[in-house]
Order: sequence, then C-alpha cells, then structure tokens
Amino acid sequence: MSEPATVTVTPMRRRHLPAVLAIEAQVYPKPWSSKLFEEELDRPGRAYLVARVGSTVVGYAGVLLLADDGHVATVAVDPARQGTGIATRLLLELLRSAVDLGARQLTLEVRVSNQRAQALYRRFGFAPAGARKAYYADNGEDALVMWVHDVQGAAFAERLLAVASSLPSPTVRQGFDPAAEPVAAGAAAHPALARRPEDQP
Repeated sequence: MSEPATVTVTPMRRRHLPAVLAIEAQVYPKPWSSKLFEEELDRPGRAYLVARVGSTVVGYAGVLLLADDGHVATVAVDPARQGTGIATRLLLELLRSAVDLGARQLTLEVRVSNQRAQALYRRFGFAPAGARKAYYADNGEDALVMWVHDVQGAAFAERLLAVASSLPSPTVRQGFDPAAEPVAAGAAAHPALARRPEDQP
C-alpha cells in the first residue's frame, strides 16, 4: 500500500477517542478502556498524538515521563493503513514531543518476534538493552527492552531531521503548543508502564 499524500498529526483530544478505541480494539488483545485514555490525557508529563488522513484517525501514539525517562507507551496504526509510513510519522512527532517535555532518554518494549517494529525503532536510535520474560499476557511472549540515550543532544536532533527528510512528503502538524508542558519530577507510576508500544508499525 502506498503512503497517503497528506498525513496530519495533532495532539489527541477526547473527541478522537471513539476512533482511537476502534483501532485499539483491532490491534491489542487487551485494549485500553476509554477511561484509561481519558485519565492519561489529564495527566502531566504525557504526550498523546493522533494521525489523520483527511478527517479519519488512522493511528495514535503516546509517551509518558517519569523524571527524565520517557516511556513510549503505545504506537498503533489502523490495520488497513499499516505499512504506509504512518507509524514513522507518529513516532517522529512523539519523540519530538518527549524531548520538548524534558526527556533525556527514551525506552520502550516490543515483542521479540516483531522484527519490523524493531527495525523502525532502530531507525530512531533505539538499541536493545535487555528483555522482560513473558511480558505479553496474551501469549507469554518475551519483550525486548530498547533504549535511546542523550535525546537532548545534537546527534539525536540530527537523527530526527534525517528521518523527517526521508519522508516523501512533510507531515502536517496542527494544534501543538509551542511551550512545552513542565514535567513533575515525582510523577506517579501508571498502568501505561505495563503497556507495550504497538507491534504493527
């Protein structure tokens, strides 16, 4: 499937949740509830984004910060749109948002069998740093833990610029606050920390 001509990425709002939940139900064995998404949208130190083609939500992603560690909680794309570069665009904007929030390093978990997702994350500088045994409750599969460090530095900024430059068309960004939200150093843990980023970018 070819990449859509125009993809718009915006902060996730409550009005997007019906479409987000519809995708969530398709891609995850244990989908999040509307209440959990609503709680996440209300918490400080979070960035949740949606990707749209026209008025249709085709994917979403989220990151949460604990102190200066950014944890990529989810990256999901409508199965009908997978393989069209939407996950790359979402992750690019999500990581930019995490840097703006003050993250100094970023981490995520991904199924050990999902080579395509791992390749995407490596493109952004993530590298394996360990594993979590039987992390995925649906089938007991292990998770590969990946990290990227020094994300406030010039090398990471150059990497993001290189990814952006490789896209066949610019991503349209709408609704982003130019002032980054401050992050509470003692932000509480949340069920999102038991979540995995999407396995079908």
